[in-house]
Amino acid sequence: MIHINLLPVRAAQKKEKLRSQIAVTILALILTIVACASVYASLLFKVDELKDEIASKEARIGQLKKVLGEVAAFKKKKEELVGKLDILSQLKDGKSGPVHLLDELSLVLPEKLWLSSFKESGGSVAISGVGLNEDMVALFLKNLEKSPYYKNVELQVIEQSTQAGVKTNKFNVVAKVEAPPKAASK
Repeated sequence: MIHINLLPVRAAQKKEKLRSQIAVTILALILTIVACASVYASLLFKVDELKDEIASKEARIGQLKKVLGEVAAFKKKKEELVGKLDILSQLKDGKSGPVHLLDELSLVLPEKLWLSSFKESGGSVAISGVGLNEDMVALFLKNLEKSPYYKNVELQVIEQSTQAGVKTNKFNVVAKVEAPPKAASK
């Protein structure tokens, strides 16, 4: 005999297939959204890390720029100080002040000769004085020429005079002033 099935099995099977396909599609869609969200979150985390790293490096660059500014200021101060020290050493080396000249003059002065004036101006010296005789004046000129501080010593005037009944010789001498070499001054 023939059995007729009046139940809609095929329609129920179609509905069941459709439900399973919709469930699989929704599940796949949810998994895709979760995967995209996790990738997005990891990329966002990396971006934040890189921003933090950039900020810390920019802060370090700022600190180093301050240090470089201080170094530049120290270099400028050092150059100024070196320049000042050079000027001081040049002044010290080139000084031929009256102290050295008078000291040297006291060393070359004979016993029976007296000085009445000493004038220094523009690298030359004018000396006036009185000697007991011509030999004392000649000895003074010879000693003055040997000195490292006095060059081109010239006797301008020598004349006889009488002071308190004693015959003396008044003289005027002109010389150039030079700083001696360092080895001679030491």
